[in-house]
Amino acid sequence: MHLRALVRRSEYALIVLAVVAGSMAGAAVAAIVATVGFMHHVLYGAPLNGHLSNVISLHSPFAALVPCAGGLVLGITGLLIRKWRPRRPVDPIEANALQGGRMSLIDSLLIVAQTIVSNGAGASVGTEAAYTQIGSGMASRIGAAFRLRRADMRTLVGCGSAGAIGAAFGAPLTGAFYAFELIVGTYTPFGLAPIIAASISGVLVARGLGLEESFLGNLFPAATLAKDNLLALFALAMLCSAIGIGIMRAVTFVESMFTHSRLPLVLQPAIGGLIVGGLALVTPQVLSSGHGALFQLFRETNLDLQALLIVVLLKSLASAVSIGAGFRGGLFFASLFLGGAIGKSFAGTLGLLAPLLAPDPAAFAVVGMAALAVAIVGGPLTMSFLALETTGDFPLSIMILASSTIVSVVVRRTFGYSFATWRLHLRGESIRSAHDVGWMRNLTVAKLMRTDVKTADAKMTIKAFSEEFALGSRQWVVAVDANGSYAGMVSVADAHLSSANDEANGETITTLLRFEDRVLVPEMNIKEAADIFDEAESEALAVVNNFREKHVIGLLAEAYVLRRYTEELEKARREFTGEKWLHDA
Repeated sequence: MHLRALVRRSEYALIVLAVVAGSMAGAAVAAIVATVGFMHHVLYGAPLNGHLSNVISLHSPFAALVPCAGGLVLGITGLLIRKWRPRRPVDPIEANALQGGRMSLIDSLLIVAQTIVSNGAGASVGTEAAYTQIGSGMASRIGAAFRLRRADMRTLVGCGSAGAIGAAFGAPLTGAFYAFELIVGTYTPFGLAPIIAASISGVLVARGLGLEESFLGNLFPAATLAKDNLLALFALAMLCSAIGIGIMRAVTFVESMFTHSRLPLVLQPAIGGLIVGGLALVTPQVLSSGHGALFQLFRETNLDLQALLIVVLLKSLASAVSIGAGFRGGLFFASLFLGGAIGKSFAGTLGLLAPLLAPDPAAFAVVGMAALAVAIVGGPLTMSFLALETTGDFPLSIMILASSTIVSVVVRRTFGYSFATWRLHLRGESIRSAHDVGWMRNLTVAKLMRTDVKTADAKMTIKAFSEEFALGSRQWVVAVDANGSYAGMVSVADAHLSSANDEANGETITTLLRFEDRVLVPEMNIKEAADIFDEAESEALAVVNNFREKHVIGLLAEAYVLRRYTEELEKARREFTGEKWLHDA
């Protein structure tokens, strides 16, 4: 009990928990990498310390059936998991946006297992989904054990993801800004220390467990970009924006094709695996996440433009089919490889069209890698730091930041989603980032309304109404029809003014009704209620049980809604600036 109280009121204790979460995430990443590498070695004969996507060719044509077998395993186990745990798992972005950082550790472990099966069998998906899921899931479990406040829980979930991504790339700043941009949803000054500490811890633990620095030293552009390349870089950024949106929509198209095919869900991953295996017969670079293929891309000095374009096309198709068919995984690592290949192809094409520009293919590959990753995953600062930490080229990183910013703006304005939030959008969620909106959804009309609402028969005369409701006793009375359904709102002041006119006294209050078509229902959140008040320009609105029956169950005042909304925003501001720690101190 005393330990929990200490953690809740001490910023230093939160940093300690962040280090623990980051260390656990780093260890988990090392374990996942080792497991996937062992599966690639057993199933495909890939070197234990190598990568599946840079093997020259499949050791046997029958190896092309491995993704199909993996898909069948995934389909069968997925059916069993859905029966055991019918609720859909929550990923870190959704957890931080809607659940206050609450995640299920069991669901996270199941997602890790499914991702390992998918990637290990050769499906064209990345393992970053497993890394962030298990890192954030363990962090959330730690936070729940200490009963952390909502803001601290969200930060700790970000710490788990930071440790995982930092460990995966051997790049602590990349991990930290991945957490800020994609998991926490914003940069917070008081979140800097725990998230940076978690990312560094994840990197150190992963290295201590033998995880090689998979990106450091593997990306080495041969020359910096010249000023003459600026226009070309802008064109490359626009191209990556379009391709990124196209890939995300292609995943949705493939998914809808499988849905309308009426194939049993249990067989869909196997069919997708069969397609991926067929593409692997053309080039094994379509398999797995694409780590090895990306590194090979930078090592090759001879540019075969036609072969590279074929790889881009097949890898894009393999990724869309893999995820659309139901394999578990993400597009982060795949987008890095595809972006690198697109950048190098773009430089090669530009060299043929304008030899005097003499673009450096390796430098364009790094820019394309970051640009496409921003288009699909998001996080322009994340990708810029990844380039800086892995190449050590500061001028190049400035160019990458500029290109990433362009891509971020274009995709946001034309498409509006990253891959993760696009998938949530398809499931009916409206969130576009991990920014916390859960408090807003939890603060519903049912929790805000007054239930001591006064009603009057809509056929009541104005005189009778004025006699029953004295001036000043209340502002509004809800009128109901003969069936007890909502008819409108009556202002007590308006009724007393009308009662001064002898001719109007005999009329019914239907002549005074307002807002006949404007009501609230209990399920609406505070933001939706505030929008309706703004449209209706009303001081109060009735709350009905549903839009069909319209039985009046309460009354809600605009002033109270705005006050509660302001209070929650002020609370969020204090958490953002760190004033909660100053208050506790």
